[in-house]
Amino acid sequence: MPSAIRKGIEAAKKNLRRVHVLETTIAHQVLGVFSSSQVLLKPAPQGTGVIAGGAVRAVITACGVPNVLTKSIGRRNPHNVVKATIVALESLRDRAQVAELRGIAVEKL
Repeated sequence: MPSAIRKGIEAAKKNLRRVHVLETTIAHQVLGVFSSSQVLLKPAPQGTGVIAGGAVRAVITACGVPNVLTKSIGRRNPHNVVKATIVALESLRDRAQVAELRGIAVEKL
């Protein structure tokens, strides 16, 4: 049993993903799509909290985002909703990436 737990932890460490967030919320609105499920994530002001359903709330709180508004669109199969949420979080960009895509300095954003 302990070797199985150790292997699971090692496999999880290999699949970590970076999520670009601001201090208390996400940087911009984003839509994640997986199969027929869609998840819309919107930035929220300080003190709003996580406004989300069960499957989305679990993913957002695990990522450590304290303030965000969400909306599940389409099918609400929990497995597909979780994957759509992960797709949305992975598509978030930080200021440096946006500046590089636009070909301008970070200060001008």
